[in-house]
Amino acid sequence: MKKEKKLFYRLFPSYLLIMLLSLFAVCWYALNYTQRFYLERTQTNLEINGRLLEKQVTRLLSPLNASKIDQLCKEAAGDTITRVTVVLPDGKVVGDSEKMPAHMKNHMDREEIQDAYQGNVGVIVRYSDTLEQDMMYVAFPLKVDKAMAGVLRTSIPATAIDERIGMIRARIAIAALLVALLASVFSWYISKKISVPIERMRDGAKRFASGDLQHRLPPTTTKEFSGLAESMNKMAQQLQDRMDEISNQRKLTEAVLASMREGVIATDLDQRVISINLAAARMFGVKKETISGRSILEIIRNHDFQKVLNRSLATGESIESDIVFHKQGERIFNIHCTALYHPVRKRMGGLVVFSDVTQLRRLESIRRDFAASVSHEIRTPLTAIKGFVETLSTSDLEDQEETRRFLAIIDKHVNRLATIIEDLMQLSRIERDDEIQQIGFERCSIEDVLNTAIGICSDAIKKKGIDVKLSCDADISGCVDVTLLEQAAVNLLDNAIKYSPEKSAILINVKNVNDEIQIRFIDHGIGISKKHLPRLFERFYRVDKARSRKLGGTGLGLAIVKHITQAHGGNVTVESEIAKGSTFTLCLPAERKS
Repeated sequence: MKKEKKLFYRLFPSYLLIMLLSLFAVCWYALNYTQRFYLERTQTNLEINGRLLEKQVTRLLSPLNASKIDQLCKEAAGDTITRVTVVLPDGKVVGDSEKMPAHMKNHMDREEIQDAYQGNVGVIVRYSDTLEQDMMYVAFPLKVDKAMAGVLRTSIPATAIDERIGMIRARIAIAALLVALLASVFSWYISKKISVPIERMRDGAKRFASGDLQHRLPPTTTKEFSGLAESMNKMAQQLQDRMDEISNQRKLTEAVLASMREGVIATDLDQRVISINLAAARMFGVKKETISGRSILEIIRNHDFQKVLNRSLATGESIESDIVFHKQGERIFNIHCTALYHPVRKRMGGLVVFSDVTQLRRLESIRRDFAASVSHEIRTPLTAIKGFVETLSTSDLEDQEETRRFLAIIDKHVNRLATIIEDLMQLSRIERDDEIQQIGFERCSIEDVLNTAIGICSDAIKKKGIDVKLSCDADISGCVDVTLLEQAAVNLLDNAIKYSPEKSAILINVKNVNDEIQIRFIDHGIGISKKHLPRLFERFYRVDKARSRKLGGTGLGLAIVKHITQAHGGNVTVESEIAKGSTFTLCLPAERKS
């Protein structure tokens, strides 16, 4: 991709280049013409100087007077830079203004001499072996009675010619430089004159594009540019009106979408996100600003969702379904996919509405499990009671021992039913009292509450020979409902006793950490598998149902503990390993928050 340039940097170099090329052509022509003119003038001067001596030298050639000829050459040249040489037809030099002829070589091989012997004017610039420098030679024949008597040659050093031509070149160069500077200034001025209004238009267009539609382009003195500025200003005003209208509609739409608890995502037919509301962005943990234009499958990676979306986009029908997402834990969304249309009823994509029904489905599941569990827990003892009552009504009552055994079993199941009902009523009371704030809070010693709980469980403790150790500072106190806290402690301690081996130890440790009272019940019993820990505090949930019933549990004890701690504004946690024991921790606020 070619690099973009400003208009000024395209106009200015272009104008300058055209002017400089024109100037270069003129200078080149002027230099060549001047050089040629000067050389021709120099040649003419040399020939004229020689012609002035032609008659005098001719008289001395017939008869030959070599000394006179040499003297004449030296006198004719005088103090000038012109050299005069006379050469006989055999190439012998008989006269020279610079050197003694006797010391000079034969000149028969000189080109200008050969041209003169042929009757022409010989002109050449070459290196002189005698003077050891470049010279310009002009030679012409000397004739006596139309017979070749010799050659008269005049010459001048080429350096003198070069100096003269160099001076002329320097003057032309200076003139050219001045003209080039003027051309640069003129090109710069013209380029600015053209580019500045266009750059203003460009800057104004950029401001319009960036959203500054209040900006207006100033008028210019050029008719075309002024008309363009006026048209762009009108366009900006119309765009501003349209943008205000669209902005108001968008704000209204965004306000509606932002106020929705449901997530809403609009996509095109290629499943790229067109719009997403804040609720949907929060649901899937993404930033709303970075989503537009991306594929919805980059945000929501779920096979079931993809199938529903593909079907809805392909057919245009509305589809509703529950989809399970495994992100930040298991979450259930009720999705409703429907077609998205242009105002002209042309399908442009799809609209997906997400409703987080995780809690609702979980409550429905708990309700179903609770109903099933209650039915099962009550039906089991009722079935046994009914069976034994029928047996008693149809059997022989004379066997007193058998009758007492049946009645004992019936009594056991009646007591179990009573315990279940009592626990359910207790849970109901805790929830109701917590809702209407009728729980009786009072400040008391945590150590006293725990000692009371240990006393309540003393028979079970002695029966299994378990050593229960309480570690609690006497000054630790809290604002609690004593009865409820005792019940929670009894339930946890009773569980620890039931599932601990005989003659083992149970530690109850109490600490005050960051304005929070932490009560730990630590046993060394059979432990609980990690897969059961998340559901351990649900009503009627048992890890080992057969073992729990055998030990007399209703499955409501830990649920009661959970609701008691929640009523106090705290929570209960559990840590456990198979065959190593369990640790239940009650976390209660040290001070009651109003």
